[in-house]
Amino acid sequence: MEQTKIINGFKHLKYNTLKYPKEVMEQKSLEFYESMNQRRTVRDLSSEPVDKSIINRLIQTASTAPSGAHKQPWTFCAISSASVKKEIRKAAEAEEKESYDHRMSDRWLNDLKPIATDWHKPFLENAPWLIVVFKQAYQLDQKEKQNNYYVNESVGIACGLLITAIHQVGLATLTHTPSPMAFLTKILNRPKNERPFLLLPVGYAAEHAYVPDLKRKLLKEVAVYY
Repeated sequence: MEQTKIINGFKHLKYNTLKYPKEVMEQKSLEFYESMNQRRTVRDLSSEPVDKSIINRLIQTASTAPSGAHKQPWTFCAISSASVKKEIRKAAEAEEKESYDHRMSDRWLNDLKPIATDWHKPFLENAPWLIVVFKQAYQLDQKEKQNNYYVNESVGIACGLLITAIHQVGLATLTHTPSPMAFLTKILNRPKNERPFLLLPVGYAAEHAYVPDLKRKLLKEVAVYY
């Protein structure tokens, strides 16, 4: 059977299906679920170094995500510079303090109590790496706009893969979204077509890290079959 085919004038490759017996599928799906069920949002991160090669591979994994028209509308900014992390923390805490003091409703603040979070964000300096994910609202081609499609959906999927990859190598992270996040564009000197989407501190969990005793919804609460 031919391995390539021209469709609409473009080269396509034969997809080599990974097909497992039912018993293997059951085992693989169970093992992966049990691994991911151990994933937690960790705010107490160690300053222990993480090699850049690991961060590179995590970003490569995130970049395997599907995207609208295969535009891959994302940029991952990986930051290890202590001075840049300090600048990001200062700006983020200023926005977070404003949110906690004036922007968040009483209901929102009450919902956050079990998580025990506040406007102080030491993990932005403690973590050996920050990965700031930018979405490309459009592409710049010789200074002309080129459309991207389903940008939020595409970048959201890539972030999900990134969080999964971080957990799979034994590191920890949390999804940090200070609002507004325009300061990240300025600090990192990003082009006008990019918008900050998500900030992920990445590192090892601190030795005495604690996480809230939260319960995930049961399958019957999140799945509907027809």
